[in-house]
Amino acid sequence: MSNLNPIIGITTYAANELNQFYLPRAYVDSVRSEGGFPILLPPGESRVHDAAEFIDGLMFAGGGDIDPSKYDGKHHSSIERVNAERDEFEISLAKLVFHSNTPVLGICRGMQVLSVSSGGDLIQNIPDTLPPGILHRGEGRTPAQHSVHIEKKSHLGKIFGVNEIQVQSSHHQGLHTIPSQWNIAAHSPDGLVEAMEHKTHPWMIAVLWHPELSPDDVSQKKLLHAFIEAARKNKLRRSIDVSGE
Repeated sequence: MSNLNPIIGITTYAANELNQFYLPRAYVDSVRSEGGFPILLPPGESRVHDAAEFIDGLMFAGGGDIDPSKYDGKHHSSIERVNAERDEFEISLAKLVFHSNTPVLGICRGMQVLSVSSGGDLIQNIPDTLPPGILHRGEGRTPAQHSVHIEKKSHLGKIFGVNEIQVQSSHHQGLHTIPSQWNIAAHSPDGLVEAMEHKTHPWMIAVLWHPELSPDDVSQKKLLHAFIEAARKNKLRRSIDVSGE
């Protein structure tokens, strides 16, 4: 019997000042904790089809901001860590998996990538747009905790089994226009969209918070477990297709 631990591709940050690709370990640990086999996907790869072909599930990680030109936005002084190579790779990858059966989990920037790739635009700086009261990022990009309301009839509602959870966030941008291909699945008390689900893809969920930063939280473990299980089923389906059974 073949190994049913699904291969999970995780997008990485752009190269740092030492020309090293990198990714916070929490992403890798979150995949391993549920039985997934993590493979890092650094930016700059032009063979996007090849990158998508061997993975059973895909996680779009957080990180720097998307270039405003990708969604007809204007430059804002708060925009940081923009990297053209990463934008190009991840947007191309997102557009590819929209037409696949590969389970996808977008996290923070990953949610923004999926939205922009679908024709959406972004709130470029939340403090300039939303009323004060909910802290979405602490000083120095440290995480901030706040509540999120889950839409009861959403896929997330079924995964969590509750209408409200506590999350760890670290972002200053969010979704402005929700593309027609997506349903809103969660929002924070200030009205910011915190999660969305693709209407036609078999399993594609994006969250603005960081589930990987709460490894002991029951709700976040349920989300990661559901993602890995969807990838496991995809791996099994792919193996049956190949064998012709």
